[in-house]
Amino acid sequence: MNLLETVPLPPFESALTPEFFSRDPVVIARELIGCRLVRHFEDGYAMVRIVETEAYDCPIDPSCYVIERLPGAKEALRGPPGRYYFHKSYEHSLLNVVCQPLEYEATILIRAVEPMVGLEHLQKNRTVKKDLELTNGPAKLVQALELYPRFAGLEVNQPDTYFAPSKPVPDERVTITARVGLSVGRELPWRFLETGNRWVSNGKPSS
Repeated sequence: MNLLETVPLPPFESALTPEFFSRDPVVIARELIGCRLVRHFEDGYAMVRIVETEAYDCPIDPSCYVIERLPGAKEALRGPPGRYYFHKSYEHSLLNVVCQPLEYEATILIRAVEPMVGLEHLQKNRTVKKDLELTNGPAKLVQALELYPRFAGLEVNQPDTYFAPSKPVPDERVTITARVGLSVGRELPWRFLETGNRWVSNGKPSS
């Protein structure tokens, strides 16, 4: 049964386009808090709400050396904006979207989402003891939404998987911290999360 059967599904015509991502990744990461991600499956659909993101702006971000040394990462980040990119962390695939114009290396990482509709589909893709464990982390949400490898390199506005705008979350409901798990670039406050949302990941800000 759906979590909230009265929640309307945003039409594909409202989907965020690649052009939306041809901008500063820090601005985009903040604006994505509260936006929806719609995922259609063969037997139904799910919709989640973005509650945690991180930004990576490589020309001024020393932490990018970690991403750039991964196979194919540099080429992907320098490619057209608004493409899905998945990088590996401890053998897990993490969901990124390439930002900024062509040849500029930048991305945003989706760290956690809150299920809104279609919980049963997420449960089929990821077996957990508690529903909270379905999507409260970057690797978890990729598995629950069944995103990798199908969407790697594709534009974000696919008919069966797309981001949709929502009412902006006010600044007083957004917490800004250092990003998670970094040894350099720890001073950059480029992690955004919805304050008090229980679906936010357990990741601790780098210090």
